[in-house]
Amino acid sequence: MNFRCELKRVVDDSYDIEIGRRLQQSLIADLKSGLCGRVKKFAVVTDSNVLGLYAAEIAGMIKEAGFSAETFVIPAGERSKTRKMKEFLEDSMLEKGFRRDCAVIAVGGGVVTDLAGFTAGTFGRGVPFVNYATTLLAAADASVGGKTAVDTPLATNLIGMFNQPRKVYIDIDCWKTLPERQLSSGLAETVKHACLGDAEMFAFLEENIEKILRNDPAACEYIANKNCEIKYKVVMQDERESGLREILNLGHTVGRAIETVSDYTLLHGEAVSIGLIAQARLGRELGFISPENVDRTEALCRRAKLPVTIPEGIDRPQLLDKLYTDKKVRDGKLRFVFQKEIGSMVCFGGNNFGKEITREQIGRILDQM
Repeated sequence: MNFRCELKRVVDDSYDIEIGRRLQQSLIADLKSGLCGRVKKFAVVTDSNVLGLYAAEIAGMIKEAGFSAETFVIPAGERSKTRKMKEFLEDSMLEKGFRRDCAVIAVGGGVVTDLAGFTAGTFGRGVPFVNYATTLLAAADASVGGKTAVDTPLATNLIGMFNQPRKVYIDIDCWKTLPERQLSSGLAETVKHACLGDAEMFAFLEENIEKILRNDPAACEYIANKNCEIKYKVVMQDERESGLREILNLGHTVGRAIETVSDYTLLHGEAVSIGLIAQARLGRELGFISPENVDRTEALCRRAKLPVTIPEGIDRPQLLDKLYTDKKVRDGKLRFVFQKEIGSMVCFGGNNFGKEITREQIGRILDQM
């Protein structure tokens, strides 16, 4: 005997991204207006760097607005994006009396938004969450798409879920408190977006990269908007990464591997920059990009104060092995996505944007770097 469970449903996961300056009051006004429904209890998740800069103030404002709020702090850095730290957040929330009638507000960069979004997706089988992005990296990489995950010793970002926030706030004023190295790290994802989807944006970066490093208001607002626009155009066509969305991993096959092998002494954007150059050089060998555009990509990364070569001390065999933990690997075969000149991507037919690459092919490129 069979009994069929009909569970078809239509879900609207649309949300707004507000880009501006000093958006704390906007967040409070939205909470009062029911952004998270009837929730009165908020878990503010942040890291040790952002706590004193923004998160403590936001938690205080939530309380002043008549809500209940508790702040949960993780150590700053990629090493905190783990199952253990997710467990810490969950246990801490339970100890403070949080149950299903709560919401999570992530205040910080990509590690915080990834970890908080994943925690919100499983806590009480799912509670609302909001992202208040304080870094350029989070604005470029974590604000659109709803991908949340943790890293493990064997692989990065393979344990996670798609979980869309109720709203994202990109507070450009927060970029003023970023160390230059962190700002440069965020620029790597911005350069990546230009390489894969907007030649005009790439030209803008070539003309204005130093202005962005100086926090020029107009230039920063331009890239904040462009990052969201480019990523949204991809995600709206492929929310669950069944094909097209793989292009957002441009530079990440080598980037994520080298980030891990460096034991996170390289920032995410620094590792992505190296990965971006690796795919461009391999793409040049395969005829996907001209030598001139490889040089332009490399020059732009250098001007953004990003590395374009592999640092000393990185074990090459270990790096090659780590490539095979990439989520684009299929049937044990390494796959890369490639930019097509500047502003578009190579499609290998249908909805396929990944090309199988041998260990020898990428190994030769890495030896050159």
